[in-house]
Amino acid sequence: MDPQALPTDPHRLHEDLMAMLLGTLFVALGVNFYTQATLLTGSTAGMALLLQYATGWRFGIWFFLINLPFYYLAIKRMGWSFTLRTFTAIGLVSLFTELTAGWIVIDSLQALYAALMGGSLIGIGMLVLFRHRTSLGGINILALYLQDRHGWRAGYVQLGIDGLIMLVALMVLPLDRVGLSVLGAVALNLIIALNHKPGRYMGVS
Repeated sequence: MDPQALPTDPHRLHEDLMAMLLGTLFVALGVNFYTQATLLTGSTAGMALLLQYATGWRFGIWFFLINLPFYYLAIKRMGWSFTLRTFTAIGLVSLFTELTAGWIVIDSLQALYAALMGGSLIGIGMLVLFRHRTSLGGINILALYLQDRHGWRAGYVQLGIDGLIMLVALMVLPLDRVGLSVLGAVALNLIIALNHKPGRYMGVS
């Protein structure tokens, strides 16, 4: 049977709000793991981390600013509802990342664990947001647009762009930290690629 022919049960408002809250909290915790271990993720979050390490400015500021130019594509291709959800999610991640640093204190964090668990937390958070028609802006918007328009897997598109970010990171971070960051990026994008496929999840908002 054609999955598109199956009836759908739209998400309720409270379900979207809960997903927004939980998804952004997962991402913020993963980002704090990465910051603690001086690691890097991909997409606009990776760009924000890279700029934080290079300039000393906080992640939340960079993350919010980097995403501003991508809202035009979001409005043009994905609609106002998606764009407003994404704007809210970006604001929450920027806020929660700063707050989480005060909510938890990590005395010791093994770098390999931080890479794999941090990447997994971010991936799970992004998956929750994707399934409620929300993204974390920037490259995520581009990846979702290419999946919807051309059928390209969002996770694989993201993986290719993340590779370019890691190459740039070699100018800022030690080689071992970049290598661990690559492992985290693979974990993140595999979670999305294996679980966010057209027709597999029919929930809509």
